Amino acid sequence: MNDSIADSELPDTPPDALPTAQPATPPITHCGFIAIVGRPNVGKSTLMNRLIGQKVSITSAKAQTTRHRIHGVLTRDARQFVFVDTPGFQTKHRNALNRVMNRSVTQALADVDVIVFVIEAGKLTEADQEVIALLPKDRPVLLLLNKTDKAGDRAKLLPFVERIAKLHDFHAILPVSAQRGDGLDALMKVAGELLPEGQAMFDADDFTDRSERFLAAEYIREKLFRQLGDELPYGLAVEIERFEAEGNLRRIAAAVIVGREAHKGIVIGRSGEVLKTVGSAARHDMEKVFDSKVFLELHVKVRSGWADDERALKSLGFEP
Repeated sequence: MNDSIADSELPDTPPDALPTAQPATPPITHCGFIAIVGRPNVGKSTLMNRLIGQKVSITSAKAQTTRHRIHGVLTRDARQFVFVDTPGFQTKHRNALNRVMNRSVTQALADVDVIVFVIEAGKLTEADQEVIALLPKDRPVLLLLNKTDKAGDRAKLLPFVERIAKLHDFHAILPVSAQRGDGLDALMKVAGELLPEGQAMFDADDFTDRSERFLAAEYIREKLFRQLGDELPYGLAVEIERFEAEGNLRRIAAAVIVGREAHKGIVIGRSGEVLKTVGSAARHDMEKVFDSKVFLELHVKVRSGWADDERALKSLGFEP
């Protein structure tokens, strides 16, 4: 099943533009890593994307959407923020995939300068408390009360804040709405003050350390989760089999990996409609972020037991 764009649709190459003077960029004086952690589905990836201003991390209503540790880079006012979006800490589904994801969280906590711990405003679960138990005592932790736009009267949150403040010595407690962007200026101000002195690790116009190839696989997986909802179990992955950049065109072939033969028909859909819809939506995201036309081919493969096979996980790009 192909979702493609014909070569005849490609625009003519514009004439070379005259160079314009660019304003001088102030030298970076502070740079550091900031981990975004929390249980699944508290809005970590939405927060990352809102802060960076680009679609770095995929989002969906399905728990455990984020599976990789992803860096999002923001350079502002002589400071470079390297945000680390982590998978939600897993307390269920004890397989190799979840062990890899949990190791990613604990490694991030050990490697960063600042930690942003995200919970839902007014809601403290047992899974939240398991993450709190992992928080180190030797670096600043900012507690973000997310989804405040859905929490009602903020004054009613005060008893909740007092209760959770006793569980860890948080550097600051900040109410935010990642979806709407509320409270993020305050977060940036506090986080910026905590960055260590140092030179930039990335170019000023970089927004992630991940490749276009990686992002392509993530965008496809996001659209699958959004299109299928709970129809398909957790065991789904995407493998990029070919990625070719030809000027202002990307030619991409990808395989959707499912764990059972019965799942193959669900992904393809009647007359291929599901795969076609997924491909079209994923291609739209790629063209926007890559600033390029995209020719995308999708097909489905059955690979039984891949989520509990560490060799298979490594082949799919998961960190050991």
